[in-house]
Amino acid sequence: MLAHQSFLKSASSLEEITDVKIVLTRPDESAYSFKTSILAPKAKSSSLNFFFLERFIKCLLWSRGAAKIYCTAPRSLCDALNRHYASNATGQWDAEMMGHRIFEEDFEIIHCSEADLPQEKSHTANLGRHMEGCRIGFDLGGSDRKIAALIDGKTVFSEEIVWDPIPQTDPQWHYDHIMDTLKLAASKLPRVDAIGGSAAGVYVNNRVKVASLFRGVSESQFNSRVKDLFLELKRDWGDIPFEVVNDGEVTALAGSMNLNRNAVLGIAMGTNQAGGFVTPTGQITPWLNELAFVPVDYHPEAPKDEWSGDRGCGVQYFSQQAVARLIPSSGIKVPQGMPFPEQLLIVQKRMAENDPKAAAIYRTMGVYLGYALAQYSQFYEFEHLLMLGRVMTGTGADLMIQKAKEVIQKDFSDLAEKIQFHTPDEKSKRHGQAMAAASLPDTASD
Repeated sequence: MLAHQSFLKSASSLEEITDVKIVLTRPDESAYSFKTSILAPKAKSSSLNFFFLERFIKCLLWSRGAAKIYCTAPRSLCDALNRHYASNATGQWDAEMMGHRIFEEDFEIIHCSEADLPQEKSHTANLGRHMEGCRIGFDLGGSDRKIAALIDGKTVFSEEIVWDPIPQTDPQWHYDHIMDTLKLAASKLPRVDAIGGSAAGVYVNNRVKVASLFRGVSESQFNSRVKDLFLELKRDWGDIPFEVVNDGEVTALAGSMNLNRNAVLGIAMGTNQAGGFVTPTGQITPWLNELAFVPVDYHPEAPKDEWSGDRGCGVQYFSQQAVARLIPSSGIKVPQGMPFPEQLLIVQKRMAENDPKAAAIYRTMGVYLGYALAQYSQFYEFEHLLMLGRVMTGTGADLMIQKAKEVIQKDFSDLAEKIQFHTPDEKSKRHGQAMAAASLPDTASD
């Protein structure tokens, strides 16, 4: 954040700066418009333009999501970006994920004049906060699945069921286990009017685009069966209203409903980093909000994300991986090769014992968080921050939040009065997700 802020300040201090407008478009004709500034082509440090514009676009890609990017930057810069996405390993990964995997069209940067930019257009669905009737809600995690049955907003049944979906190679296994879960909840209701669910990954119009739950399934079977798995389930439930969205969205929705507040950004720090957003008007969006891949550190030697290969992405700063990465420099000793969840438990136990080495880890992550929130505020209009996940369990969470507040107060004072921090209670964390998911489908419009 500081590097980008410094770059923009240097650009604005010069007489010859170039404003760049960017519009991201999707196949459904959604168009998201943004503006930034770069140095004029003849400026002394104009060679930095590519780096900062590519980082800015990556933030847009993983916060909003698109495969076509219209850009008013100089044509030479747009050409350089296209070469990056065609031949650079990390650029290729972004292009493949956004293009063929998620939006199923070729990815490209399109140079154009401001007059030729597509008009901003946002598609929002009336998802969430629907409580009428008999509903089922589910949340599919990597180690358990949560299920809830509701009648007119009152929970009549909820349960957690252990499962192990990630190594499973047969899509039928996933179908059967999800269907059995839904049937269990249905047995507690006089009828089923609607079903809503959440799961880690990218979901567009109830279709699975990218999801770690199905990591064990071959690409061919993913394309032939998994992509439309929830559409298949909808058909098998008589085509009743049925909605599935990213778990981060439902996390934010559950927090918004629990707080009775809107403009909520949710960040979950667990095995990965997840994000979700509720707008100031109380809606969840079709944006990706995959904060794990949003770059928050521009240092050339920032840690690499093991999946994308890119440096400085959020997952390395706000997850169990982040804790494990900081353990060696803290001086805490752990056995080599110990799994990340076990390393986190050691740090949390040390925190409970007031170990300053463990406290140093959480303070460092709090500094990360303070600067990242300032960056996120460029892309999200939020007033409430909902923090959850295993990393946020225990006294270390309070220390992290305290340090983040100090950073914001010192370097971004305009945000300090605007952002309120929230952590959910245990009941909300364990079952609120499935209950909020149940409210997703709108039975009135189906």
